[in-house]
Amino acid sequence: MRIAQIIEHFEQVIPVDFQESYDNCGLQVGNAGNELSSALITLDISERVLEEAIEKNCNLIISHHPLIFQAIKKITGANATERILQKALKSDVCIYCAHTSLDNNFNGLNTFIAGKIGLQHVKILEPAGSVLKKLVVFCPVEHAEKVRTAIFSAGAGHIGNYDCCSFNGSGAGSFRANENARPFVGELNELHFEPEIRIETIFPDNIRSQVIQAMLEAHPYEEVAYDIYPLDNLYQKVGSGIIGELLNETDAMDFIRLLKDIFKTGSIRYNKPLCPLIRKVALCGGSGSFLIKSAMKNKADILVTADIKYHDFFNEKIMLADVGHFESEYFSAELIASIITKKFPTFAFLFSEQNINPVHYF
Repeated sequence: MRIAQIIEHFEQVIPVDFQESYDNCGLQVGNAGNELSSALITLDISERVLEEAIEKNCNLIISHHPLIFQAIKKITGANATERILQKALKSDVCIYCAHTSLDNNFNGLNTFIAGKIGLQHVKILEPAGSVLKKLVVFCPVEHAEKVRTAIFSAGAGHIGNYDCCSFNGSGAGSFRANENARPFVGELNELHFEPEIRIETIFPDNIRSQVIQAMLEAHPYEEVAYDIYPLDNLYQKVGSGIIGELLNETDAMDFIRLLKDIFKTGSIRYNKPLCPLIRKVALCGGSGSFLIKSAMKNKADILVTADIKYHDFFNEKIMLADVGHFESEYFSAELIASIITKKFPTFAFLFSEQNINPVHYF
């Protein structure tokens, strides 16, 4: 099996299209066409992690955090990133990074953590906008079902827990074919009116090319009339953070103890709970203090995240719990492995044994 097959499947589940604009997700080092020997999965890439991969004959490293995050103008070995790049290329080790593409997907890290905590009825805390597009296409009545099926099979027409969603209206399309045309119906140089169906549906922009290609292949016309409109609707499958509910109300300090056990953290920083009981929980792996207002707007009792600033803890309207950056994203390796092994049950991978958390607790 080639490395490209692993990457292709992973990006079907976790598209890189939804990464943050500042991020750098995807294959960063190496040739995806190489045959896969084994993969090492880790949260971060360090020189020790690369050495571990080489020693264990892993020619693919899959990490949560990117190795290359900022522009690199030269590779001289002056710092750890440059040395890792040099050695990875020399050793023919590919490096793939997920990061915010994994964070922002409903099937990603935050939902996975929500499952560990036991949250129910989970949804994206701050859904993304400007992602959805509307497709409108006109086709002959007798071909409408074929065209709809092709569009839906390509991934269009999903709204929440429903699929195959569309609106269909009847009308008459007009056209006149010139001498260079090969019309499916009508005669050359004669104005023709054809009974048609107007099919409307929506799709996320990252699958635009496959939806359009499927539509064109299924459509009988030589020239297909279709429109694509941008939408302001929020896309509930992509965005920042997760919010959900515990099965039962839990004492605030008992919940803090539960978090300490789940995340295996040395300490949790928190403010005085507004309410002694916790039911509605917002969470975000990594630096999620930017979601405090969204958590409050959604009436969360607590926001669980990392890298909360001192002054944020003065908030008296919501409880905040900082479990640590490394700890809040620790489960990313387990999630990455589960996504890949669902498609490739015999996928050969190892979890890195290196402790790369730079924060220590005394």
